[in-house]
Amino acid sequence: MPGKNLDFGRFGARGVKGSDAVARKLDELAGGIATPVTARRGWIARLHYLTRSGKSRQAAQDAGLTVTDRTLKAWLEGKRRPSKASLERIDAAYRAVRRQNVARHLLKRLNREGRGTRVEIHPLNQSQVARPHQRVIEYRTMNVRRWDKIVGSWAAGDYRGLDDAWTTDVLPDLGSQWGAYEYVTNVGFAA
Repeated sequence: MPGKNLDFGRFGARGVKGSDAVARKLDELAGGIATPVTARRGWIARLHYLTRSGKSRQAAQDAGLTVTDRTLKAWLEGKRRPSKASLERIDAAYRAVRRQNVARHLLKRLNREGRGTRVEIHPLNQSQVARPHQRVIEYRTMNVRRWDKIVGSWAAGDYRGLDDAWTTDVLPDLGSQWGAYEYVTNVGFAA
């Protein structure tokens, strides 16, 4: 049933793909620098995070932040300010490196030695759908024990893999109506 919602929202339903909601929640759990990258404090903090070790610097280069040491030094000393495109690359590199650094710890917390984590799935919003087209979809909870593919795909930035893992490994545990939860308003869990 998943993947059959090719015309999602045709009758006014609102929501996001469940895997996108999971990715947002994982980003939230990963935490990080709260100051926006557009503020001087924000991009300086991100640059310090990306340049604190050789491994971090290499990961930042792999994530797309390719600037000379001279430019980086000028940015860190406040002599020059990164362009808008550079700020976007700094933020993208920061998020990619942060995900890689946090993934192993987050995976351990979510798997909890095989006990898993309780997940709340809030169904899509049908308030704008005409009564004859509405279907009964209820709030669901379940225990997810297999987080390896989900967290691995999230850490690698592979949203297609994350979607596949969510729709083929997790949703079928909901029973016969699991396709009705491909789009949701929110997915909540704590680690």
